[in-house]
Amino acid sequence: MSGIECGGQAPDFTLRDQFGQDVTLSSYRGNKAVAIFFYPYAFSGVCTGEMAGIRDRLADFLTFDTEVLAISCDPMFALRAFADQDGLNFPLLSDFWPHGEVARAYGVLDETTGAAHRSSYVIDKRGTVRWATHNAMPQGRDLDEHLRQLTSVV
Repeated sequence: MSGIECGGQAPDFTLRDQFGQDVTLSSYRGNKAVAIFFYPYAFSGVCTGEMAGIRDRLADFLTFDTEVLAISCDPMFALRAFADQDGLNFPLLSDFWPHGEVARAYGVLDETTGAAHRSSYVIDKRGTVRWATHNAMPQGRDLDEHLRQLTSVV
C-alpha cells in the first residue's frame, strides 16, 4: 500500500463532519496547510489513542496557518458519539457514502475490510501533497513527526 504520490495536487473532497457540516479540502487552499489523518475505526484502541493524542496537542496542530482533518469510513452519527465520548474537538469526517470514496482516491482504502488504512498526508497551502506516511494497522503514528511535517510547509 503506497497511497498517492507526493508532489501532485491532493484529490479534492467534500465530506460531512461529526456535526453534519460539509468540509471541503479546497476551501483551505491559499489559507492553510492541512494534515489529513485517515484512520480505520472509531472507538478502536489505537485509533482512540491517536485521536486523543491529537486532541491533547490540538493547540500545536492548529494555528492560523494549519488545520487537522481526520477521516474514517464510519457513519457521521458514530463519529459524533466518538467525538462526544472522547472530547474530540476537531473535524472527524465521514467517508461512509459513497463508501470509502475519498480513502480510495488517496489510495488508502482496504477493499477487503472497507476501512481506511492508518495513513497521513500533509497538504500545503497550494493544495500540493508534501508528505505522506502509512502505518501498519496496529502501529500508532508518531505525532511529533506529523507536527514537524505540517509546520514545515507553512
